[in-house]
Amino acid sequence: MARSKPSKPSKPQQPAPSSSSSLPPWPKFKPPLPVVDLFPTPHPLTNKVVTLDAFFPRSLCRDYVAHLSALPLQTTPGTPRRGDAVRVNDRLQTHDASFAAALWEKTGLREALLQDDVASLWNRPDDESNNVAIEVDGKTVQARTTWTLLLYLTGASEGCVGGQTVFYPHDRQSEAEAICVSPQTGMLLLHKHGDDCLLHEGREVRAGEKWVLRTDLCIKH
Repeated sequence: MARSKPSKPSKPQQPAPSSSSSLPPWPKFKPPLPVVDLFPTPHPLTNKVVTLDAFFPRSLCRDYVAHLSALPLQTTPGTPRRGDAVRVNDRLQTHDASFAAALWEKTGLREALLQDDVASLWNRPDDESNNVAIEVDGKTVQARTTWTLLLYLTGASEGCVGGQTVFYPHDRQSEAEAICVSPQTGMLLLHKHGDDCLLHEGREVRAGEKWVLRTDLCIKH
């Protein structure tokens, strides 16, 4: 999760995660989720970018921004290592199996992603560069991370100006080819990562704050 400032495309940095036991509990999902029927919508120009509108209601987004604002966020280093992305934001990274399970099981996300017209998008664990070990029902299982999930907690209605997530489908920064996704409060953005990742960047936040909750979609071996 992060409060964003400018970033440029490249290989992402990996900050040290915080222990979930050292953090206060996450706000509960109130009202119960989902609040609307969720329909994953692939972008018309590429099925590597998918959005779900109103994944979180605005009231819950406000609760999460207030919660995250009180946590000890880490400002990203000013000089990244060679090959790493240039990131200018404040963030906190944590490994929290219980919260991950709640996002998957108690928000309608699992049912939405298993709809017949989009289920085939996720079931392609062919990228071996992102192997991870995750906890499922108290057991460690091997999996691959195949998609990044970005949940926008703020947008234009909260005074956020700029901060678009921009994808370049032909691996070059061509404005004419850019796929631009503007932050919308409560919207979930999924994009393919790993070997199949599109070149992408987060544009400068020119006013207000951009708050994002980020996680990965993991496919078991």
